[in-house]
Amino acid sequence: MAQVQQSGSPILLTGSGVVSTTSGSLLGFYVNSTTGGTVVIRNGGAAGTAISGTITPAIGFHAFPAYCTSACYFTIANTLNVTALFAAG
Repeated sequence: MAQVQQSGSPILLTGSGVVSTTSGSLLGFYVNSTTGGTVVIRNGGAAGTAISGTITPAIGFHAFPAYCTSACYFTIANTLNVTALFAAG
């Protein structure tokens, strides 16, 4: 039976940065504010494999259920204030 994560730890980012240094599930992200901001989600850190294209999100919650086998990293361009929700394990 598949395990379903319903909650995760919030990680606030205003520029490119690490969401988690361990494996786990990205549940989604909440955009607090943006001025043409974009994000690319990566598995494996800053130089890791992109698991999304370039996303130009609107303010609000965006579900993005994805399992990261190692570190999870957000590459952010322009102005974007975002809270990622990540469940380790």
